[in-house]
Amino acid sequence: MAEKLFQLEIVTPKKTVFSEKVESFSAPGMVGGFQVLKSHAPLLSSVKVGEVKILDSNGKEWRYATSGGFVEVRDNKVVMLAETAERADEIDAKRAGASLERAQKRIAEKKIDTDIERARIALQRATNRLKVAQHV
Repeated sequence: MAEKLFQLEIVTPKKTVFSEKVESFSAPGMVGGFQVLKSHAPLLSSVKVGEVKILDSNGKEWRYATSGGFVEVRDNKVVMLAETAERADEIDAKRAGASLERAQKRIAEKKIDTDIERARIALQRATNRLKVAQHV
């Protein structure tokens, strides 16, 4: 099994969220999702709001909700610099649901002083968090 593994680190501004050897890593790239396995070609990609999937060295799948960032692949090491990364079992679904409702309300009200783009991003993030949380 060790011959299939590579090092993965997921880092946010607050902490290192994940750091260990894994078998695969999948992320929502800006131009489409991608998967990394051992001996992947060098890559630098931006990542959008979506779900990150990891298959660890024991064959366990981990899922994270991310709100974007960057991934670098080089020499059998993957580093993801993420704005946020929440493991599925750590997501507070009640809080995510409240965020979803607030964003929907801001968009529906169409007030002149509402930043609609910001509300749409908040809606995407909340929807993604709820989707990822269902995989617990």
